[in-house]
Amino acid sequence: MEKLILGVLNFQEEEFLKHKEIFEKLKDLQTPHTLFIGCSDSRVVPTLITNSKPGELFIIRNIANVVPKYRDSNEVLATTSAIEYAVQVLGVETIVVCGHSNCGGCKAARNPENLEGLPHVQKWVTELKPVENLVKKLMNDINSTDDAQEEWLFEQANVVYQMQNLLTYPYISEKYKKGKLHILGWYYIIETGEVYSYNPLKLVFEKIQ
Repeated sequence: MEKLILGVLNFQEEEFLKHKEIFEKLKDLQTPHTLFIGCSDSRVVPTLITNSKPGELFIIRNIANVVPKYRDSNEVLATTSAIEYAVQVLGVETIVVCGHSNCGGCKAARNPENLEGLPHVQKWVTELKPVENLVKKLMNDINSTDDAQEEWLFEQANVVYQMQNLLTYPYISEKYKKGKLHILGWYYIIETGEVYSYNPLKLVFEKIQ
């Protein structure tokens, strides 16, 4: 707890002052240019990765950067409502879906037997079942049993799958088709800081450089 308190004091005395003018402009209004959908993993820091200032990113984080398919529901849908607000109210120009290496959520989806006693996590990662089925087929097609390769394929295929799920949202699909909204898929490697972007024409992730 002490570390958190010291962090707040440091922010107020140093970091806040660096961006004081920005915060003053943001006090009544936010106009982020990008909706960043990332994993809750503590090693993934969207503003750090993109070198963004306060007010630039509207951020959604959950286990394994999941975008549930659009559906009308009386349930409380946290991710769905945040996406709706970012696109319909804030008018973001870009949506980034960012996965990463060594993703615990993807590992959990591949090994649900390790989730005993975690019913909510277990239910959440069932959203990744189509990814699991696809990756198993890909591994069979290339006749590989390499676990590291399967992990890498799963994490990247998951990004592409979530990108596709975004297009099930009618208002996103409409804006995307009109060229008013861009959708990017990123894969972040924790130990190197490298970011790869999905090229839908070549169906591969290419290093941003």
